[in-house]
Amino acid sequence: MNILSAILVLGVGLGLSRAEDWPQWRGPNQQGISKETGWLDRWPEGGPPVSWRANVGLGFSSIVVARARAFTLGHVDDADSVVCLDADTGKEVWRHSYPADLGDKFFEGGTTGTPTVDGDRVFTLSRWGDCFCFEAASGRVVWSRNVPKETGIRIPGWGYSGSPVVFRDLLILNIGDAGLALEKSSGRIVWRSEDKDAGYSTPLLFERGGDEYVWLGSGQSYVAVHALTGREAWRVKWLTQYGVNAADPILDGDRVLLATGYGKGAALLKIGSPEPETLWKSKVLRTQMNTGVRVGEYVYGVDGDTTARAVLKCVEFATGIEKWSEAGIGSGGLMVADGRLVVLSDRGELIVAPAAPEGFKPTARAQVLGGKCWTVPVLANGRIYCRNSKGDVLAVDVRRK
Repeated sequence: MNILSAILVLGVGLGLSRAEDWPQWRGPNQQGISKETGWLDRWPEGGPPVSWRANVGLGFSSIVVARARAFTLGHVDDADSVVCLDADTGKEVWRHSYPADLGDKFFEGGTTGTPTVDGDRVFTLSRWGDCFCFEAASGRVVWSRNVPKETGIRIPGWGYSGSPVVFRDLLILNIGDAGLALEKSSGRIVWRSEDKDAGYSTPLLFERGGDEYVWLGSGQSYVAVHALTGREAWRVKWLTQYGVNAADPILDGDRVLLATGYGKGAALLKIGSPEPETLWKSKVLRTQMNTGVRVGEYVYGVDGDTTARAVLKCVEFATGIEKWSEAGIGSGGLMVADGRLVVLSDRGELIVAPAAPEGFKPTARAQVLGGKCWTVPVLANGRIYCRNSKGDVLAVDVRRK
């Protein structure tokens, strides 16, 4: 046996851990799942150690992590800021600020979308359509443009909330009725859709029959378009109160699960030609903001709105049958890593539990933040990054020593 084979065998035998960056909203594959293994899912009574704390300003933007840097957005003194922190220490590496309205319509306001890292570049889209491309290391602005001002496309009621998505040489944005694409190197518009209200979801890439598409939530529909051209492929009329189609679709082959809040509910569709077929429809999962995560045959997600008693649920993907429901989570968020749910409640309690249909049985929980926590936690390279609406950010150390 050569040395490399011996190392591989030893690694398998010891359960070799694996670290992973989290470079965009919902992770590397836009599924809310990390491949990271070997992190601590059981903590001492006082909770896991906190590596660092920082404040980035008001808002609900999530965290992305790449090449030992953490990026997010916040709002301070009538300005939005794109903030880069050292992922190991929390020290501010750079900050770019620009004038922006608070936008406190029925909530505190502040930033909502999340940055996207692509190689040595970082892309952001503000609620008011300010799109930036930065050098990730230095914060130098490579290009910027305000898309609605240049195109005349309207801004929806709460501003744009979807994150930019990179596809080959394009940067796809949820702007207009069915998206808009810029050339990622220059910001030049490549394709655009009609001047209608966008929804609040992030463009979701998928492949079918050798072609590449993107799902987007608009003000009245969920629509799939060809990623390279913007040509429409499928449209599902989906009327949610106030046009809040904010949760991303959840995909499994030719099946797509849509779920939105305000009492709307969910439906599982089979993509066909010319119209998708409805496999089931129910109010079992009413996802107002943070998209659920599919693990195997089940979806784990928050059911209910911020004004109601939202609960965490496990729902069978194929049937819509509820397997369990857990109160006390509220309008928080979750991701999955190594078969475990990583949940941040709306009151700042961080919880780890197996992703299992038999029930919600936490192996670790700790109060790590106060205030309102609607932002999804992120596990990357042995740390869990959490945030509240005031912009308090902390990194919890779950590395095995």
